[in-house]
Amino acid sequence: MSAPRRPTDPAGLERYYVLTGGRSKPAGPAATLDVATLVVSRTGPQPSPHPGLQHEHEEILRRCREPLSVAELGAHLGLPFNIIAVLLADLLDAGRVETRDPVPANSAGLGPDLALLEEVLSGLQRL
Repeated sequence: MSAPRRPTDPAGLERYYVLTGGRSKPAGPAATLDVATLVVSRTGPQPSPHPGLQHEHEEILRRCREPLSVAELGAHLGLPFNIIAVLLADLLDAGRVETRDPVPANSAGLGPDLALLEEVLSGLQRL
């Protein structure tokens, strides 16, 4: 009987375990992240290498110089949502990124402009 074969693909589960330090989900403020949440780096226009950060953390900081959604980050890095969320939790805890609601509140702070949404719906119905 032969010994079980270990996967040689670096994108396997072992890689995810190493990236997240064995964590399967984020804690703290990152626990409320969703795929549409926007992430932006707080390190300035040209982030310098930060000691102690993994390559993926550095890549997130580099890509988030401009706001980028969690889904876009996952697509660019080729990582599933829960792995990206754990990495973002690390950066949020360190104060290196901030998150933003993808839909800005209107002047009354009640969410999107309902009159505009009704006009769009009316226009779509006329099509």
